[in-house]
Amino acid sequence: MLTVMIVDDDAVRAKQLEQAFRSQHYKVAEVVESAFKLPEAIARCAPDVIIIGADSPDRDTLEHLCIATRDCPRPVVMFTDDKNSESIRAALKAGVSAYIVDGLDAERIQPILEVARIRFEEHQVLVDAANKANRTREEREIIAEAKQRLMADQSLSEDAAYHAMRRTAMADNRRLIEIAEAILKALPPVS
Repeated sequence: MLTVMIVDDDAVRAKQLEQAFRSQHYKVAEVVESAFKLPEAIARCAPDVIIIGADSPDRDTLEHLCIATRDCPRPVVMFTDDKNSESIRAALKAGVSAYIVDGLDAERIQPILEVARIRFEEHQVLVDAANKANRTREEREIIAEAKQRLMADQSLSEDAAYHAMRRTAMADNRRLIEIAEAILKALPPVS
């Protein structure tokens, strides 16, 4: 059973959302009346999915959503009456997985959450791939800089500097990036 947390500053709509999710046998961990309390509530409840009810996704709500899900990402479903394409774009950019306009039919909850979960998982794969590519690029830049410093310090060719770094990494049972970082700390920049 999925656990959801509902965030809505409209008490009537929040109650309707809570009743709809409970009627479909979802556990409602908490109902939060303000996006300002979102980070603490997520840390406390660790919901599987965040449900946001809003007339329109305002900047403060979206900012708090970004902050709250940055370190602990999870699917977010937003129920709203705002059909504006800029609002939709802003919500999706902030991490909303499913943007639902014009009310909630309790019978639609399961497929809506399924779409949100799948879209979230696919987005996380892309984020992870981008992060890995960035780390790889940064590591290559560090290794290249370390190689340049080693070449200048010991009058080595590029190939010889690289092989010296590889031999040290293998002998010390460490990654090449670790050796490169140690070289950057030990040798002055090339002028």
